[in-house]
Amino acid sequence: MSDPMNVLAPEHRRLRIGDAWRDAAGGATFAVEDPATGKTIAEVADAGVADGLAALDVASEAMAEWAATPPRRRSELLTATYRALIGRSEEVARLITLEMGKPLAEARGEVAYGAEFFRWFAEEAVRVEGRYNTAPAGGYRILTVPKPVGPCVFVTPWNFPLAMGARKIAPALAAGCTTITKPAAQTPLTMLFLARIMEEAGVPPGVVNVVTTERAGEVVSALLADRRTRKLSFTGSTEVGRVLLRQAADNVLRTSMELGGNAALIVCADADLDVALDGAMVAKMRNIGESCIAANRIYVEEPVREEFTARFTERMGALSVGHGLDDGVDVGALIDEASVTKLDELVADAVDRGARVLVGGERPDGPGHFYPPTVLVDVPEDARMLRTEIFGPVAPIISFTSDEEVMAKANGTEHGLAGYVFTRDLQRALRYAEGLETGMVGVNRGLISDPSAPFGGVRQSGIGKEGSHEGILEYLDVTYAAIDLP
Repeated sequence: MSDPMNVLAPEHRRLRIGDAWRDAAGGATFAVEDPATGKTIAEVADAGVADGLAALDVASEAMAEWAATPPRRRSELLTATYRALIGRSEEVARLITLEMGKPLAEARGEVAYGAEFFRWFAEEAVRVEGRYNTAPAGGYRILTVPKPVGPCVFVTPWNFPLAMGARKIAPALAAGCTTITKPAAQTPLTMLFLARIMEEAGVPPGVVNVVTTERAGEVVSALLADRRTRKLSFTGSTEVGRVLLRQAADNVLRTSMELGGNAALIVCADADLDVALDGAMVAKMRNIGESCIAANRIYVEEPVREEFTARFTERMGALSVGHGLDDGVDVGALIDEASVTKLDELVADAVDRGARVLVGGERPDGPGHFYPPTVLVDVPEDARMLRTEIFGPVAPIISFTSDEEVMAKANGTEHGLAGYVFTRDLQRALRYAEGLETGMVGVNRGLISDPSAPFGGVRQSGIGKEGSHEGILEYLDVTYAAIDLP
């Protein structure tokens, strides 16, 4: 097995600021571990406030020139990044698996998904439009001109270390904004590699900056307090999102927030069970269940509950667990020990309240942060796992007897990111699509993420959209000119 770390030279494990790869002020570093072994795989620069502000210095200096760069040129650079990512897909995928833990097949899928954001927004870059029209009352003209919002700060999560950065960087660059990305401390290597790829693709210095740090709170706070920052985009928990929104309010920053979820997956009695099972496995187990849109609660209508549960449990029990770089592995390591402890506690709480474990439910012995695919039934409504984002391979199954009952349960949460419904009745599907209080609904489909579709939630699951045409609008302000012309 080749060493995935060979693709990222030691000099590129430092901060990417302007045209340089530099050490953190004072030379501080922190360790990145392989979650499947617990062993350190790299040391990367640990930025402080001075480093973050240095990145903002160069992003601000580069802003005017990048905003004035012709849209076609920006499009070409994004296309070059897309092609470079596809060309180096295997290298990037192996690096993702090594630092994040997901199986290699999943990592390859993330590279393909993340690369598509660069291709999509390369096409959007040349389609930003204003308008010119006669005012309804006559006597003058209305001219609107979209303009880039300015330097952007991105805080990205560990679960999709390439795709979540790509989903922010690509539309920002397409719109003419410069960027500073603070990746999660658990998975900084992939973002550093992306910065290297974009440098090689010809993206000018200062446009894409990467600041790795274990001191995220103080570094990000300093960036948000600086008036040169004009946009914040964050993907992560609702709790952290609330804190960042309060900080962003001081300078009235444009914000995009993709926050926590508690997705309900509903299987109706008239569903095609083969389709429902395939969809449920994807919605629950994609990315080891470490996804904000993962099926958190599986509701199955009573007439098909027994059959669905038996078949779903059999498929979950057949999944293999191991190091993500090994052949044939379906379920890799979770990101850290805290994640495993959380699942242990959620399962124990449900069992204490009367739930039964059909498969899994006990972490294996040995090194690494592993937890087996787990299915529970007879899960009571007061179980913590029904009110908490599970973020792992644990699936509670709950029966229901009417659409009204399950709709109320599905909507009985502060979150509103995604939901899923499986039914062959078109009218029923449309009632669910409209009745679920979520930003996204999968109808007879467990995979809903697509760069060409608007991704985002409602309520406490977020603000704004990523992807699709809506994604570039998040990085544009509009200037209106009233032109006297009788």
